[in-house]
Amino acid sequence: MGPDKARRRRRVVGRVVVVLVVLLAVALLVAGWLAFRAVQTVNALTDAKAAVADVRRALDDGDTQTLAAALPQIQDATGRAHASSSDPVWRLAEHLPRVGPQLAAVSTVAAALDDVSTDALPAATTVTDLLGDGTSIRGADGRIDLEPFVAAAPELVDAAAVARAASADVAGIDTADLVGPLVSPVEEARDGLAQVAGALDAGAQAATMLPPMLGADGPRTYLVAALNSAELRTAGGIVGSLAVVRADDGALSLVDQRSTDELKGLAEPVLPLSEAELAVEGTGLGRYVQNAVMTPDFPRSAELLAARWQRDVGGTVDGVVATDPVAVAALLREVGPVTEPGGTPLDADTLLATLLHDAYLRYPDLHAADAFFADVASTIFGALGSGGGDVRGLVEAAADAGAEGRIRVWSAHPAEQEHLVATTLGGAFLSGPFDDAAGVFLNDSTAGKLDYYLRPSLTVEDLRCTGADPSATVRLDLAYDPPADVATFPENVTGTSGVVPVGSLATSITLYGPVGAAPQGLTTDQGVVGGKSATVGDRPVTVVGSRLDPGGRATYRFDVPVRDGRVDVWTTPTLTSPGSVSATCPTAAG
Repeated sequence: MGPDKARRRRRVVGRVVVVLVVLLAVALLVAGWLAFRAVQTVNALTDAKAAVADVRRALDDGDTQTLAAALPQIQDATGRAHASSSDPVWRLAEHLPRVGPQLAAVSTVAAALDDVSTDALPAATTVTDLLGDGTSIRGADGRIDLEPFVAAAPELVDAAAVARAASADVAGIDTADLVGPLVSPVEEARDGLAQVAGALDAGAQAATMLPPMLGADGPRTYLVAALNSAELRTAGGIVGSLAVVRADDGALSLVDQRSTDELKGLAEPVLPLSEAELAVEGTGLGRYVQNAVMTPDFPRSAELLAARWQRDVGGTVDGVVATDPVAVAALLREVGPVTEPGGTPLDADTLLATLLHDAYLRYPDLHAADAFFADVASTIFGALGSGGGDVRGLVEAAADAGAEGRIRVWSAHPAEQEHLVATTLGGAFLSGPFDDAAGVFLNDSTAGKLDYYLRPSLTVEDLRCTGADPSATVRLDLAYDPPADVATFPENVTGTSGVVPVGSLATSITLYGPVGAAPQGLTTDQGVVGGKSATVGDRPVTVVGSRLDPGGRATYRFDVPVRDGRVDVWTTPTLTSPGSVSATCPTAAG
């Protein structure tokens, strides 16, 4: 090799070395910049997490001052996190292998949190100000001022849209691509944003729907069904009484009240029943008003109740509301103790025993018991309607009861019903967007009031999330513990069906699989329990009977498919258990 070639080669090598050094320097600078930005982002998100805790406490306590102070802090923190994770260098690095998905996940979470804190959370202060201590929206006479709800609705609707979009962005992050330490924070953000979106959606719907439903655009009438948990039906208990409530510009008044004993059984159903209804519930669903809530679909129950009221009493209604005694007791806790006309004191701690136990022993005559129940209902409604109770406490009690399936609402107005059918408050197990949910429902077969002593429990005991067909085992436990002298109780307590010895309890258990699921039977330690099978809207249905003697126990199990990583099971809300259970699969990386 000549001197010239050697020099040229050294120059080429030198240039390559320079380029490599420059590239290495750039890479180090980029890495350093990303590391610096990552530290800034992490610090900002840590500050945001601390501020979120203050916001949550303020929202729970209705503390507008603390909320007003905490909101700028969280907005500053999420703004810094968003800015630190959205510069051009960071965005380019998101396309790198391995490290890219990590950076993209962080920037997505930061942007979502910033959007929510800036454009959605301020609406929370509106809700807090709106409720306050209740004096600004509820007069001493109990009338609710609807104008603040009308004024707040646009802001809440916009905030809910922002929160939904942010929640969807974070939910779209594939945690399978993330390193272990990043999975938990992303999942925490996902779950938190889903809760915020759900809460703001509920607030927006309430602010939009409450004014017209409470008579802002003209009087409304509602049929209110009081369910009796001492004799179980799918929705929580037989329909014990019906009342018509009038809503006029925020003021509620009791217009009419009837015991369902006054509405005698019909020779034919009040409305034509489908083949599926005849197969599962039988003609009693439409012939007896007490049984209208045997179907797990509350819109159908509401149609049957409204039709029966129109047939026997007269008049159409704008909606139907059903509530159980546990929900009423929660409201009474906020209102405070009352005394019914006969002199019986009632409070949240004694209401259930007084209504569902003591009254039947005190009034063996059914008509006398019905009169007592009517007096109690009118007394409690009077306390609510006259301004009793803290508004925030009443709203929270009603929301909790709705989440547990203890309050159901149907509207005869299509636009309102379109919103209700998509919520648990609407109770549309069959007609709503709940195809992936299973259901296990209880109906008394004793024709008595012995379910006061029944303690059901529903749990997901085995969640199998892997494999080609992920599934779960759901367990139903029944425990029946009446007093030793139950056989001496009046017949209206022990039952008139004659299907079991006096003092024993007969229960019908109805299992609904998710839409498209394979039929599944109920099993005990002795094997599969025999029963009848049907199909309802592409759901497999099995109905079996249970018999419990005093002190008896029974355990049933059934399998359901796991869909989208979770299991949801609707059930009958009872005196001791809510109307649903759910379980979620852990992520593979978690």
